[in-house]
Amino acid sequence: MLALATGEPTARLMAEKLVIVGLLPEVVVIGPSEQVCWVSDAGQLKIEFDPNRCPFSSNMFQAPAGMRLLSGTPRPGSNPGSYKYRLWLNEQIIGGGEVLLRDK
Repeated sequence: MLALATGEPTARLMAEKLVIVGLLPEVVVIGPSEQVCWVSDAGQLKIEFDPNRCPFSSNMFQAPAGMRLLSGTPRPGSNPGSYKYRLWLNEQIIGGGEVLLRDK
């Protein structure tokens, strides 16, 4: 853990994998201590994973235009593999993507 000059501990840094909506990659690879960050300036963004097969604490994420949408780290015990999601922009489905969760 990092510490400030005052000796107070600071928050741990977490790696992010950035996905800019409308640009590649449609597939992003993350490890157990990383998270996905989706970004779109074009409008409200919504990401939805299958509720029965999602590595994150929630299967749905939403954010207004210009805001970063963070998945958080995968749930402990999530199996490595492929997790597909659907992507909406301003309440219109525009495609999908895939998160590949790798083992440590």
